[in-house]
Amino acid sequence: MTTGIEVRSLQAGYDDNIVIDELNLTIPKDSITALIGANGCGKSTLLKTICRILQPMGGSVYLDGRSIHERNTAELAREMAILPQQPTAPQGLTVRELVAYGRSPYRSGLWGRLSSKDREMIDWALSATGLTSLADRPIDQLSGGQRQRAWIAMAVAQDTDIVFLDEPTSFLDIAHQLEIMKVVSALHREKGKTIIMVLHELNQAARFADFIVAMREGSIVKTGMPEEVMTPTILRRVFGITATVMTDPYTGRPFCIPQEAGVAAAEVSVPETVKASSSVAVTA
Repeated sequence: MTTGIEVRSLQAGYDDNIVIDELNLTIPKDSITALIGANGCGKSTLLKTICRILQPMGGSVYLDGRSIHERNTAELAREMAILPQQPTAPQGLTVRELVAYGRSPYRSGLWGRLSSKDREMIDWALSATGLTSLADRPIDQLSGGQRQRAWIAMAVAQDTDIVFLDEPTSFLDIAHQLEIMKVVSALHREKGKTIIMVLHELNQAARFADFIVAMREGSIVKTGMPEEVMTPTILRRVFGITATVMTDPYTGRPFCIPQEAGVAAAEVSVPETVKASSSVAVTA
């Protein structure tokens, strides 16, 4: 595992409310990482702190061995891009105009002229997200999936090695969720992007991520490959549910079927041997 981001003794929160305390984490480079956990467990807080949107109360975040707080804003914006939850665009803005905002770190001022390199990257981002034919269409005339692809294209046009996505599939129907996740996967596979994202849908995390970080109440319960994290024991500890974990016959990845909610984390006593009986390999 090539180290990309290291989080050391991180403490983060809002005002006097500490959400994350003494958290340590290593996120691999050249991979897709998914942060999972129940609502309010600190996933988005961790993401925002790593991106320097939220200042830590304590501890440090390192990118390639150097603190992100030693970098100026312009430098950091050329190394990592972030798509927050529920972004909004001015009415009438076209897809191409939105994507052009991704070139802001390379322009002299917000309204600086686009260089030939800027235009090249905008065209590349539109192509990578399948939006070339919609480039001149206003954002408010797009479907939910198309609109989210446009925002991802803006982040991609920033031309950073690392892209952060905070719940990129929220409020989308299942077809558009799959559309977005396939775009994210292609950006990693074909363009070499390191993707770090918050996801609520467990089976999307298992299918598309290479590395999963499972959180509960501001702490990390388990990290590892999908098959290491998506176990009945870990799901009970993280979400308070009992679940059957099967092998998806299409992807070969774990597939979770929740069975019962409201199981207290303290009740976790399911031995790993249970995994053998509750993890069924399904063949086509």
